[in-house]
Amino acid sequence: MFLVKRPALLLCLFLLSGGLSTASANPPGHALATAHPAATEAGLEILNAGGNAFDAAIAVSAVLGIVEPYSSGIGGGGFFLLHDSAQNHTTMLDARERAPLAAHRDLYLDADGNVDRDRALNGPLAAGIPGIAAAWGHLAEHYAQLPLARSLKSAIHHARDGVPLNPKLQRAMAARAETFLRYPGSSVFVLDSPNPPPDTRVIQDGLASTMALLAEKGAQAFYRGPLAETLVAEVRDAGGIWSLEDLEQYRVVEREPITIHWRDAEIVTAALPSATGVILAQVFNMLGEDWLDENRGDVRIHRLIEALRRAYLERAEHLGDPDHVDVPVEQLISADYARELMADFDPERATSSQNLYTAEPEAGNTTHFSILDRDGNWVSATLSINGLFGSGFIAPGTGILLNNEMDDFSAKPGSPNLYGLVGSEANAIAPGKRMLSSMAPTAVHRANTLALLGTPGGSRITTMVMQGILQFLQGADAKSLVSSPRLHHQALPDKVFIEPDTVVDQERLEAKGHVFEVAEPWGNMQVVVWDTHEARLDAASDPRGLGSAKIEMLNIND
Repeated sequence: MFLVKRPALLLCLFLLSGGLSTASANPPGHALATAHPAATEAGLEILNAGGNAFDAAIAVSAVLGIVEPYSSGIGGGGFFLLHDSAQNHTTMLDARERAPLAAHRDLYLDADGNVDRDRALNGPLAAGIPGIAAAWGHLAEHYAQLPLARSLKSAIHHARDGVPLNPKLQRAMAARAETFLRYPGSSVFVLDSPNPPPDTRVIQDGLASTMALLAEKGAQAFYRGPLAETLVAEVRDAGGIWSLEDLEQYRVVEREPITIHWRDAEIVTAALPSATGVILAQVFNMLGEDWLDENRGDVRIHRLIEALRRAYLERAEHLGDPDHVDVPVEQLISADYARELMADFDPERATSSQNLYTAEPEAGNTTHFSILDRDGNWVSATLSINGLFGSGFIAPGTGILLNNEMDDFSAKPGSPNLYGLVGSEANAIAPGKRMLSSMAPTAVHRANTLALLGTPGGSRITTMVMQGILQFLQGADAKSLVSSPRLHHQALPDKVFIEPDTVVDQERLEAKGHVFEVAEPWGNMQVVVWDTHEARLDAASDPRGLGSAKIEMLNIND
């Protein structure tokens, strides 16, 4: 169940200037970083059982959907950046959700023409057609070495045995309790008491049975047959608009990633329908290759903020699903276009973003993992169900928690979504269309070093990935990449959000007209680094989250 969209000449990253040399040895072992220790262990188990990075990606993503159900799962979608070492082939696997065929531009507008956010965020009407099961099937058929059943084994165990109720999971369940109570199938996430006993486990028997079905019948069982029929019936009974045709028509798509050359680095990241690749290309062009050479921090940050402001406004104006909208990507990421965007840049004054609304960006409920195997295959993947626990709706009889990714469309031009992002007609709702995203699994090549990185964070993903890239290019190790304080600006609202420990010359920047707001720490970056010259692996998981990173060195003769 897939489509292939890539040029005749495949992108050969390791042969390009700035890439890793094909003469270098394979990695001395495995390295992976995920958002939860159980997922890291599942991935490592698969790698040690003879699987490759693609088998491990299936196992990790499946377990993450069980142990952090508020962030991702089989009812959602995502992007997988893949490198097949034997074929010297890098591609982006687009498993983004699609709008149901019955969807239309004004789906979430009330009688007064305003967006009804409850309908856009809660319940099955908010859900796009999921892509994760199709991605598992595609990976298992075209890239992996083990049967799908083997890769799903750990997730099925965790669903049946139950997930220990940690504080983060408990807070998330409490935050969505009102929505869960609307839908009987979602009772698995309703706590009987505000103070549950310490040995409480969240058991997901329905989801375990669904995943066991996929293990036996294959990923296509999600989109055809009894499970699909149950999904459609339950969605429609609860007010949704899915059809069997929606599920039967769903396909994952292989797309050519966005490749950016900046200074001596090559950055490979997600293409549309992720907006981040285009934004990163624009921002790096607007910064210029001498940006890191500037001695004054306030001068660098001022230019970075102004570049981000312009790129996020470009996002709202031009970007959407490339299968439905003609997006002039080559023009948008060109150096000439960047010069036009910065034509009104004033090194002494901040530009004013038109303040169309007052909503502030929120932390995204998404996940990321990075995996490198001993053969040099790698996966950098970012997956999501959008908001906290997605739509809050579990289809009875399936255990499948559905996403609320339909809110990532522009329900009404100029009206902000959950993350404070505005959009235009390019990202308007249309039947079968993929909604714009910020998810950005990324690989950075510099001399003899490769870094795999990504993070959840909604509209802040772009700025986190950019800062991670910049830190890597300045010599930071994996631990520094995931833990360094962050800043964010997305044009609207016209504020610079900073974490409490972020070091900036705030006084000088405020004198230029920038407005700062200190926010709670955000993001959950997962990083793997391979130094081919030193035959060294490095990996780290963001201390802001619950994740873990592991490296396992292997005997070269094994």
